[in-house]
Amino acid sequence: MAVRAVRGATQVDEDDREQVLAATTELLSEVLRRNALSNDDLISVVFTATPDLHSEFPAYAARQMGITDVPLLCAAEIDVPGAMPRVLRLLAHVETERPRAELRHVYLRGAAGLRTDLPQ
Repeated sequence: MAVRAVRGATQVDEDDREQVLAATTELLSEVLRRNALSNDDLISVVFTATPDLHSEFPAYAARQMGITDVPLLCAAEIDVPGAMPRVLRLLAHVETERPRAELRHVYLRGAAGLRTDLPQ
């Protein structure tokens, strides 16, 4: 079994706790679904949020989903001038038999514009 990394991002309309939790839940659920992964396949997940998002830890959404035995980390994204605002990102380390080329990175909502090279 190989260790692979899967990326994803989404954008919220405003820095609102419920929006952060809902968008994070949607993003993590979609990463798992599109890659045929379960919670047991997760090794760790790193979440980042742009500096304009601070109403809730994105990792709390994962805990609410029942992901309680996986190391989770939240960090602030670099504050680059002109960067897309209100973006939540994740980097999930997983165990899978799928080759790297078959993994599906997930970019939702406005964050889809960050990776126009990927199929939606």
